[in-house]
Amino acid sequence: MKVLNLRCAHDHTFEGWFGSEGDFQSQLERGLVECPLCGDREVAKLPSAPRISMSRSRDLAEPSGHDGAKPVSPEALTMQNLWMRAVQHVLAHTDDVGERFAEEARRIHYGETEERAIRGRATPEDRQALQEEGIDVVSIALPETPSGPLQ
Repeated sequence: MKVLNLRCAHDHTFEGWFGSEGDFQSQLERGLVECPLCGDREVAKLPSAPRISMSRSRDLAEPSGHDGAKPVSPEALTMQNLWMRAVQHVLAHTDDVGERFAEEARRIHYGETEERAIRGRATPEDRQALQEEGIDVVSIALPETPSGPLQ
């Protein structure tokens, strides 16, 4: 099992677990690796420290002067954690109505079905029309996830 440190184009860092380096490359090429925070599929592998057995030699190589990946600030990690918790909350407490979002929001608004929290996809035109009808809509970019739980 290979555990890789990854970063998306939006500078979110996360871990990926793969059977091998080849599995990672294959999934990356097929667009199957995406950022769990924003859904970005432009993902790069970060350098990681190799595991070195030092039992026979205690001599360490001189540092190269290149520090590899820039460190992630504690604030950025806190924000990523809060964002992931918010995403998990939204996914756990809303019904996914998919492409039927605008239709279902209208049915709820006009009392044709039970009131509940929903999420789904709507075009900018649909969102504008809903707002003009007095239906509150909030746009949140959620990564595409399988139907099961997130982590």
